[in-house]
Amino acid sequence: MSTTVLDRPPANTRAVHESFIPELVYFEPAALDYPKGQRILEWVKSIGIPYKMTTSHNRITNLPGETELEQYKIAKRTLVVGIRKTLKFDTSKPSAEYAIPIATGCMGHCHYCYLQTTLGAKPYIRIYVNTDDIMQAAKAYIDERIPEITRFEAACTSDPVGLEPISGSLRELITFMAGQEYGRLRFVTKYHYVDSLLDIKHNNHTRIRFSVNANYVIKNFEPNTSRFEQRIEAAAKIARAGYPLGFIIAPIIWHDGWQEGYAELLSSLAAALPKDASSNLTFELIQHRFTKTAKNVIEKRYPKTKLEMDIEKRKYKWGRWGQGKYVYPDEQAEALRMFISERIFEHFEDAKIEYFT
Repeated sequence: MSTTVLDRPPANTRAVHESFIPELVYFEPAALDYPKGQRILEWVKSIGIPYKMTTSHNRITNLPGETELEQYKIAKRTLVVGIRKTLKFDTSKPSAEYAIPIATGCMGHCHYCYLQTTLGAKPYIRIYVNTDDIMQAAKAYIDERIPEITRFEAACTSDPVGLEPISGSLRELITFMAGQEYGRLRFVTKYHYVDSLLDIKHNNHTRIRFSVNANYVIKNFEPNTSRFEQRIEAAAKIARAGYPLGFIIAPIIWHDGWQEGYAELLSSLAAALPKDASSNLTFELIQHRFTKTAKNVIEKRYPKTKLEMDIEKRKYKWGRWGQGKYVYPDEQAEALRMFISERIFEHFEDAKIEYFT
């Protein structure tokens, strides 16, 4: 049976691999004008989570904690329930034409995550309850581009699967997109909470991708996310439910034993997935990169991190908008690309590698 905000059982808020339960919830008053906002409020009350009202998430300035690091950690356990006021979607190349905003923020503590800088000093998690408005905006974008297919990425600013037991937004979005001849949905996750998505009509219009990596990377740099085995089990469920399936191997990190680690990753995937999964399987390969700003933020928030960010060992790559990033030198990048690509086609001969970057 799928889990919803009304029937989800209490859980230990500090258990690393349990579904996310916030320690504090803020509600914007307008959110309670929507059924989803009311359902979340009922759930919050039913399991005794402290909650407050706020006129706007921008006015949340008094989170507890004596230091910036303490406030950051507490913010990661704080949920804001509100409405999405801006319905102009950002672009989301190369993954999709547009990012579809159903949530912002993530409960994970991945050391390398770009959300470290894009969410600034307020990394609390936000769920938007006006999903009907968001879907209508998506419909307008689809209609503008007919007869071209319009793809929407739902995981640009959050990990929506991690929030699905509370929000139910992906279930709504998948159902909506199933009826759109020219619309497609995509999202990626490091979480395994997919059971509520298995029994709905998706019409092959939603591709669900799982972020996977060598065990070294998951153990050292992805705290508070689902274990590798849990993600693979969830991926197998998604494949059996008939969804188009994909994997993002990111960030690909050069480390001692990287060849063994990535070979083990691909062989484990092959062993777990249904035999026919290869026919419509995609891979996206992204090498580790960082900006100077991200390096400073990461080292402040995760002072004991083992993440290698030595500028002297990297190549500077200019970005599309004039801001560059540090990536691996060409020889290392090509070695990573070749090795992982060969392992992919060794196990999944019909799979498609969409890009390496």
